[in-house]
Amino acid sequence: MRVPPLYRKPSWQRFLAGAVVGGCLSWIIFLFMFGALQEKQSKKISTQKSIIEDLQNDILIWQKEYKQINQKNAELLIVQNLQVKINNYKKYNIVDSQSIFEAEEAIKKDLNSLLAKDLDTVYKNRELILKTLENKTITINNRRYKLVIKDIFFYSNIVVNLELKLA
Repeated sequence: MRVPPLYRKPSWQRFLAGAVVGGCLSWIIFLFMFGALQEKQSKKISTQKSIIEDLQNDILIWQKEYKQINQKNAELLIVQNLQVKINNYKKYNIVDSQSIFEAEEAIKKDLNSLLAKDLDTVYKNRELILKTLENKTITINNRRYKLVIKDIFFYSNIVVNLELKLA
């Protein structure tokens, strides 16, 4: 078999030359369109990557703030301080403020177990706390006094206002 001599026929030569030129032009157009689309996609990917990094940084910041707020809320729900105040000591002519201070410190020492406890637990046991304070007798200047609870506030600081009564 022999390849036909097409080089003598100009119609076939034009056809083959047109096919080669058309193939080259279509390849160039394809490369241009593909390159443009790839460039557009790479820009989109890079912008999305930067957006993702920003959002991840925001998430980290939110998580840190969330942990800090939770820690602050946990501290608010724990008894942190006790304040005891005896109000009517002047009624019994007690001028020695050192004795009153020592009595207040003794009461604080009795209530010291409430520190660092859950506020809900302390509030549920308030009747026990009230009975403990009302049954306590204090000796000041060789006189015995009972404590009467005027008011008590439960929060992160427990504030107890007491009055003295002769026993």
